[in-house]
Amino acid sequence: MKVLSVVGARPQFVKLAPVSAALTRAGHRHVIVHTGQHYDADLSDVFFTGLGIPAPDVHLGVGSGTHGVQTGNVLAALDPVLAAERPDWVLVYGDTNSTVAGALSAVKQHLRVAHLEAGLRSFNRRMPEEHNRVLTDHAADLLLAPTEEAMRHLAAEGLAARSALSGDVMVDACLRMRDGVLAGTHPAPQLPDGISPVEPHLLATLHRAENTDDPARLAALADALADLPLPVALLAHPRLLARAEEHGVKLARGAVHVGRPLPYAGLVAAVLGACGVVTDSGGLQKEAFLLGRPCTTLRTETEWPETLAGEWNVLVPDPAGLGPSRWADTVTRPVPAVDRGAPFGDGRAAQRVAELLEQRL
Repeated sequence: MKVLSVVGARPQFVKLAPVSAALTRAGHRHVIVHTGQHYDADLSDVFFTGLGIPAPDVHLGVGSGTHGVQTGNVLAALDPVLAAERPDWVLVYGDTNSTVAGALSAVKQHLRVAHLEAGLRSFNRRMPEEHNRVLTDHAADLLLAPTEEAMRHLAAEGLAARSALSGDVMVDACLRMRDGVLAGTHPAPQLPDGISPVEPHLLATLHRAENTDDPARLAALADALADLPLPVALLAHPRLLARAEEHGVKLARGAVHVGRPLPYAGLVAAVLGACGVVTDSGGLQKEAFLLGRPCTTLRTETEWPETLAGEWNVLVPDPAGLGPSRWADTVTRPVPAVDRGAPFGDGRAAQRVAELLEQRL
């Protein structure tokens, strides 16, 4: 069996690592196409080297651009690659422009498409990621759902016959990396200047368009982070830095210390070393949950409602609306006493993905 994976962004590289290993163990041929959607070395190269992923067989180098330009560039560059490779499966991951472009290119060439992380829904149609998810699910031949909730969403949209519960491959990657960090096989993370790894602190990321494109919204969130009572290690995505400079919003002030994005081992270690996480990232919400750290999500909704049980994750779309005291109490709340369970699977999802691809061929 020949599988071609289309990836282009940091969370996809993390998911790719266990899938690539599982396909190789099973003796299948695996072709990796990197679209270049994330081209910054901090968001791309370090994940391939740090996660032991083979170098991409094809690098499209599409770079940044508006959603239409980026999606169109991936489509144009990917068409001849798929025509030459003719894989048994085109495997697309998550909810990015690379995902929907990979699915469209494949189905128009009558190639089978499998969508890893299918069935997630935020029900917020203002999010470009939501459109990408829905369009990809309805185009794909096999929908690999990470959770029972995702399976229910797919069934509600009439897609049950194409759906299969695989579990979440992010669990495979996260738990393996956690074990390595705890065993001391990875160096300490490079936290921003001013953050002591042995003193209580918070870890934060911010990158979504709804939080960064509006100057007033970005300024309000920067104020909220700056006013927190614990030091905040803000791992600044290039999008955040660009928008902050464009809008004249100063990030490094008050409690906030700005640093670079971390390779995956460093990120896992940083989460384990923090008292809590503040983010708008779907992936980091789940990683905080898996690693046993309270998360505060700066959005009105989450694709991962399982994380909300027991207040392991709390949605705070408007920190100013809570008031300074309640906002600080929310972010610095202690580790919940509620057992997390295993809603995302047992850490063997990648093996099931490989088996399902073979069974459904």
